[in-house]
Amino acid sequence: MEYLVFWGVLIGVLILLVVKEAWNGRKRQKQFEAKLFSSYGKLPEREYQTERFERLDRYFRKHPEEGQIDDITWNDLGMDEVFMLMNHSLSSTGEEYLYYTLRTPRSEEAPLSHLEEMVRYFGENDRQRADVQLMMHQLGTMGKYSLYDYLEYLGNLGRRSNLAHIVRILVMLSMIPLLFLNTAWGIVGLVLLITSNIVTYFKEKGEIEPYIVSFSYIIRLLDVCDRIVKLPLPVCKQEWENIELHKKNLASMKRGAFWVLSGGNAGISGNPLEILMDYVRMAFHVDLIVFNKMLSQLNLHLEDVDGLVTELGKVETAVCIAAYRASVEKTLGNVWCVPAFTSENRIEMEEGYHPLIEEPVKNSISASRGVLLTGSNASGKSTFLKTVALNAILAQTIHTCPADRYEAPFYRILSSMALRDDLEGGESYYIVEIKSLKRILDAAEKGERVLCFVDEVLRGTNTVERIAASSQILKSLDGRNILCFAATHDIELTELLKEHFDNYHFEEEIRDGDINFNYKLMKGKATTRNAIKLLELIGYEDRIIREATRQAERFLQTGEWRMDE
Repeated sequence: MEYLVFWGVLIGVLILLVVKEAWNGRKRQKQFEAKLFSSYGKLPEREYQTERFERLDRYFRKHPEEGQIDDITWNDLGMDEVFMLMNHSLSSTGEEYLYYTLRTPRSEEAPLSHLEEMVRYFGENDRQRADVQLMMHQLGTMGKYSLYDYLEYLGNLGRRSNLAHIVRILVMLSMIPLLFLNTAWGIVGLVLLITSNIVTYFKEKGEIEPYIVSFSYIIRLLDVCDRIVKLPLPVCKQEWENIELHKKNLASMKRGAFWVLSGGNAGISGNPLEILMDYVRMAFHVDLIVFNKMLSQLNLHLEDVDGLVTELGKVETAVCIAAYRASVEKTLGNVWCVPAFTSENRIEMEEGYHPLIEEPVKNSISASRGVLLTGSNASGKSTFLKTVALNAILAQTIHTCPADRYEAPFYRILSSMALRDDLEGGESYYIVEIKSLKRILDAAEKGERVLCFVDEVLRGTNTVERIAASSQILKSLDGRNILCFAATHDIELTELLKEHFDNYHFEEEIRDGDINFNYKLMKGKATTRNAIKLLELIGYEDRIIREATRQAERFLQTGEWRMDE
């Protein structure tokens, strides 16, 4: 009777623990769901460690396409910060696909139209959006390494056979009859075999340990795919069909995966059953055998893993874009627009702004040929170049522009703006700069329709050669398939290039001993200069200010420089 009571109490306690854990899990899920709804429309709050940025581009690097945003342009425009502004993803899959999306402008409307359909759907259906986010949260992240890092190094494992493991198991089984014939020798034989198996186990386990993380992620990927395709989302019909095809080819990877993925927890949890399972693994190499089978299947179906990442990444990226649009309206208090694409080589932008500036000054422009910007330091030239460039990139990537209206054709987008010396390569600023400009000319020569942005062309050389060379380079960037936006301090270029570029400028106002900028784009070339005036405002000697002003005025009148005695 006492035994029945004991077992009854024990079973009751176990049931209570299971029920309590299930209730806590449901409670955590409800809390997370509530957070998903309450945080929608807010800016993402997360920290980015250096290693996180190091893995973000793995999917992008594995999927090179013509016309992608190159590293120079990405860095010129501060696109890492733009990415962070809209990264509402909850999985490594979504995060890496969003990064890839921002670096892969589309050249036709079909993929953008489908993306727009998904984005609008998730923006208008809170429950369905949250369902997708819950599943992507369960998929989770890979830490500081990308799944593609692990897949790239699978070859290091070589070809792994289970023959030796099977032979060991058969030899151990052969000891069983010996136990009945000679118990002592049978026990000694079993102990020696088990000891040998354990020693061999830890050696091989150490070799595969780094890859178990990726296998775990792939199994979670398959589990999430099994469940997400059951969501009734007609807008994702094509994605669900593609997922079904890919996961069918990977179904065998899930067989016995428990043995591989659940190992190593016994020492942490203290669970007697898990401890027993660990000893079974060590003695019979069950997890090593299953791992080798999983590895064999994975090597045959790497494209299917990539396919699942792609399809889930598309869906979560659409959720991120919907959340970004909501944050632009609700948190930043700005507007956004869906771009219109035309065949004419012309950009129409109304009230465009830089998405990273909290209280941006908006500007409009209509350009069918090159635009040359002049103006004093800090007047807004570079910011305007970036504003137009970002509108163009975001139009062709996330179908969302920080402007009231944006209309343009599809472009190959390149810039040469925030360059620096290549110390490791031993190249000066000037060499880096002319190589950067050459890549733009090369793209144009291929017949691509190019939209380019150049800030202070050839600033790395002397005035005479700079003006001569930059005028010819910019002239070359004026053509049927090229639209160039350039900023310069060299006012001479406005006259030299007036037949090729429209002149615009930014200006400042000096009032009450201070300099003020309104950051509004104005037609025509700049008529004011502030470099010498800034010296005065900072407190330089009157003599320096007076002589510098006199020299500048004399040069403007005579075209010659001369030092006073």
